[in-house]
Amino acid sequence: MTSFMPRQFDFQSYQWLQALRFAIEEVNASPGLLPNVTLGFSMVNSCGMPTKGLEGTLWLLSGEGQIIPNFQCSAAPPLVAVIGGASSYVSRPMAYLLGLYGYPQISYFATIPLLSDRHLFPSFFRTIPSDEAQFKGLAHLLMHFDWTWVGILASAENYGQLGSQLLKEEIIQAGGCVAFLEPITTTYSMDRVQHIVSVVKKSQVKVIVVIAYVDYVSPVLEEASRQNVTGKVWVASEAWSISRTLADKNLQNTLEGTIGFAIRKGEIPGLREFLIGIHPSSSSKDIFIKEFWEKTFKCFWESPNIPRVKGAKGGQTEASHSCTRFEDLGDLNTTYTDVSKLRITYNIYNAVYAVSHALQDLHSCQPGTGPFTQRSCADIFHVKPWQSLHYLKRVHFKNTANEELFFDERGNPPPVYDILNWQVASNGQLEFVKIGSYEGQNLILNKSAIVWNGRRKEVPRSICSDSCPPGHQRVMRQGEPPCCFDCTPCSPGEIANETDSHLCTLCPEEFWSNIRRNQCVPKPVDFLSYEEPLGMILTAVVIVLSFLLVGVLLIFVRNHETPIVKANHRELSYLLLLALLLSFLCTLMFIGRPLTSTCMVRQIAFSLIFTLCVSCVLAKTLMVVIAFNATKPGNNSRKWVGSRLPNTVISFSMVLPVLIYIVWLYNTPPFLERNINSQPGKITLECNEGSSLAFWCLFGYMGFLAGVSFLVAFLARKLPDSFNEAKYITFSMLIFGSVWASFVPAYLSTKGKNMVAVEIFAILASSGGLLACMFFPKCYIILLKPSMNTREHLMGKGTHRMKKGKHQRN
Repeated sequence: MTSFMPRQFDFQSYQWLQALRFAIEEVNASPGLLPNVTLGFSMVNSCGMPTKGLEGTLWLLSGEGQIIPNFQCSAAPPLVAVIGGASSYVSRPMAYLLGLYGYPQISYFATIPLLSDRHLFPSFFRTIPSDEAQFKGLAHLLMHFDWTWVGILASAENYGQLGSQLLKEEIIQAGGCVAFLEPITTTYSMDRVQHIVSVVKKSQVKVIVVIAYVDYVSPVLEEASRQNVTGKVWVASEAWSISRTLADKNLQNTLEGTIGFAIRKGEIPGLREFLIGIHPSSSSKDIFIKEFWEKTFKCFWESPNIPRVKGAKGGQTEASHSCTRFEDLGDLNTTYTDVSKLRITYNIYNAVYAVSHALQDLHSCQPGTGPFTQRSCADIFHVKPWQSLHYLKRVHFKNTANEELFFDERGNPPPVYDILNWQVASNGQLEFVKIGSYEGQNLILNKSAIVWNGRRKEVPRSICSDSCPPGHQRVMRQGEPPCCFDCTPCSPGEIANETDSHLCTLCPEEFWSNIRRNQCVPKPVDFLSYEEPLGMILTAVVIVLSFLLVGVLLIFVRNHETPIVKANHRELSYLLLLALLLSFLCTLMFIGRPLTSTCMVRQIAFSLIFTLCVSCVLAKTLMVVIAFNATKPGNNSRKWVGSRLPNTVISFSMVLPVLIYIVWLYNTPPFLERNINSQPGKITLECNEGSSLAFWCLFGYMGFLAGVSFLVAFLARKLPDSFNEAKYITFSMLIFGSVWASFVPAYLSTKGKNMVAVEIFAILASSGGLLACMFFPKCYIILLKPSMNTREHLMGKGTHRMKKGKHQRN
């Protein structure tokens, strides 16, 4: 196995190297893992440069000495895997080369998603999650807090630009919006820094995600602190989420409350003891230990067995005393000896164990059951790169911390991150407090442990528009992002039963929206009832008119022998009064909950009763004319003066409506209908005529009879006083015609129960007009002018007028 060191020496990288040594020695000492097999490693320094990384890779593939591509010139044990490099910048060209030969490569710090492309990098693996997983997790975190309106600052290089695009896509897919995306230049520019801070200050955005390395983001955050930018939540990518450099820069007013994703922290038992146990005298093959010792203890070596480390200036290190060999690493608390926050170190440790378990699976293969040609197994002492690659793809184990480790089909480990909150400790320093984790697609948070900027406990809000409550729908603002919208109530008959609905849903036919427009409820059934004011008023009018008519009838019956009652056929008057009474009472069938039976009866009953009323009036009109002509000498009309004429007129008048009625009931009888369209939000119970033609035929026939009665009465209006009922018939027919002429447009322009009310009003008005015009004058004479209720008075008045007329003609 091989590890690649960065270009410059530092304590953290040296700890990574020692962790690799520790893991290999731990595996070699394990009785249950690769027994009788000893792992070794070679180390190549890439100096953080892709060219150096490629050169070192070729050296490993060719063997010691001159690099000869496509040849293995070394007799050393086979190369089973390469662990490294640290950065994506170095790992990518290495992965191209190693993929050509099928050598497994496991990176512990390369995160770019491109390396997951199995077509380009078929043998690349990593123990650190891909940035793709990180930015999905960041988007999940933002949506968890309902932060739908966020800003992004990203460094103007591969990590920042690719990361910002991935995050933006995830945010938009999750329903959020990006208010601004500002690039951070990789070369310092004061104007650019001030512009970025100005954008952050002016924006209403409360949450800013920063995707950049520490060196790039540091000037921006320092300027934000200088301008006292507070009240914002800074969300850190893993590149700076645990930056001690930033935390120690006295930026508490700005950075307190920062939330960041960090590579998961692990524990490696025994590692600290191993780290502090190294010594130059016992690690002579370690080419870095001499420099490490001098840097750690600020001394220089004078021992002839340990070469002096040459510095940048003339060969001396920056130290004032020589090293004594008795320095103790256990007395120090440095980055190298600190094992409380093992993150990248933990990834290196897992990489060694992943290779070890793959080799264990390979070594455990039983002949005849192998995965290769003719079910053969691989020889661990002469293993081919494609054989170790086969087993590494399928490795699945639990490490010493009892955590599962495996690689998916793209060579990525299970995505696990720690979520940290920057909090001001009691000593005034910023500390990274773990408040949760992101594992796979699961976000686990301890919200009560979070401290926001300004020591607030409530979650800051970062939205462009408030959520639309149920009963409302989003209406996008023209030219603005989808998160900026207005809320409009749903239209009647539509509902939105969820928050932030984009569309209102139409209720089913027999349902309607409630007042809040968040639920469909059954439509109320509507009809003209006795309980409502209109129904009460109409019922009261019917009762009053009915009692009034009964009173008129009683007056006529009591005075049936008087001349004014006997004049013009009193039996016909009784029949007309009875028909008018029935017409008043039939309106009661129009009030109340309609039934199929009442629907079949009420229209037809009304039509027949009114036809009877009009035919009675017509008969009366004809009786007036015939009675006058019968007084002339030699006129044959006297035979029609009795009951023969009215009986004939009424009988013939009733034949046609009865025939229409029979055909109507036989073909398309009226029926009860639940009308859902006449009134929004209501189901109107109404009677459907069944046949509109039959209904209007009956109505037209009544109009024809009324017209004939009016015409005859009008022509006979100037008959002598004893036959002056024609005048009253004329007025009654005029009222009748006016009422029903107004009824037609009114009836056709109304809906629901108002149609019923219009029809009732027309019946009552026309019937009341007949009652008033034809019977009230006679009741006036009977009750108040009994002196005029004599045959002599009627005849005398008539004779006087006749004589007066003759005298005028002479």
